Amino acid sequence: MNVKKSRSGFGTRAVHEGRGFAGTTGAVMPPVFLTSTFRRGNPDGFDYTRSGNPNFRLLEQSAASLEGARFATCFASGVSAITAVVSSLKSGDLVLAEENIYGCTYRLFDKVFAKFGLRVHYSDLSRSENWELIRRLRPTLVWLESPTNPLLKILDIAGISAAAAKARVPVLVDNTFASPYLQRPLEFGATLSLESTTKYINGHSDCLGGIVATNDQEWQQRMIFSQKALGLQPSPFDAWLTTRGQRTLALRMERHSANALELARWLEARKGVRNVRYPFLTSHPQYRLARRQMKAGSGIILAELDCSAKAALAFCRRLQFFTLAESLGGVESLICHPPSMTHASVPPEVRRRVGIGDGLLRFSVGIEDIEDLRQDVDAALKSTLRGARD
Repeated sequence: MNVKKSRSGFGTRAVHEGRGFAGTTGAVMPPVFLTSTFRRGNPDGFDYTRSGNPNFRLLEQSAASLEGARFATCFASGVSAITAVVSSLKSGDLVLAEENIYGCTYRLFDKVFAKFGLRVHYSDLSRSENWELIRRLRPTLVWLESPTNPLLKILDIAGISAAAAKARVPVLVDNTFASPYLQRPLEFGATLSLESTTKYINGHSDCLGGIVATNDQEWQQRMIFSQKALGLQPSPFDAWLTTRGQRTLALRMERHSANALELARWLEARKGVRNVRYPFLTSHPQYRLARRQMKAGSGIILAELDCSAKAALAFCRRLQFFTLAESLGGVESLICHPPSMTHASVPPEVRRRVGIGDGLLRFSVGIEDIEDLRQDVDAALKSTLRGARD
């Protein structure tokens, strides 16, 4: 990495890293290398796109810079990135995981890798007394999310990583909800930082992708092997789109966070809203930790309406600027009903135990004008409450 660039600010690195392979054209943006194979013996060392492509290399260089990492490996999706990590474990290995994790991660553990002998122990790792499990169970890997999906729990990455280091256990943090602009897990002692680049890093809801960043040479070799051996690589065009989207990450995250904080404060005072959770609300149970660990609160709000699942979905469908859809982190606002969408694969009893109720909603707040978003939510909420009374 260029020394001058490595010392630059985040926004400058986001704009200037990930450029190259323009040859003598003078092109400001790199081309898309839509090729499956390469002439043998070329100076840049490429041979077959499944095992490397110029667009992958540019994305990985820029992602590593923003994560504060020595290495980064790109994948076809966030789930592909998860698969790359978990597939590097062995039959009989134990993963100690935060009990509230992404539904697809739970499904991979429970429905796919369990068949090959992987064991997973779930615990509430927001409680420091449970960190003793790291010493007692000696897991092969500790799996965290912070903020968690969908409950927005904030985990003490530095504290858990320090406890794991004493037991010589690596720690992975799924950093998708924060992005490297707001939080860099490796700086808190984590071994691996995983992102679904589909979300905030790309930011435009037009491609899938994933990244695993690390400072550990051995883990990096595992990721390279997984990318090639399992065919988990993205398309060159998706890698190009992600690199392009990443350039505006700092600006977008500031607007997402500002909009979400204002909307969360407003929602807290609304009738019919049972509770609201947002990392930078003083009512959040880990508010002080969030302020210490994150630059801002990101764009996700969790709100539980005082209604049934049917009424909660009716509320979602009444919204004009929040589209009822999976995913998050795009410039447009989205609304999700986790019990019937992202966490439908989680057994109902598990959902209830960790706090995913029927009226739970996840707002992915976009970069639109906040007053338009607030009026939209207000109108849908009033209509839903009237319908519940009728």
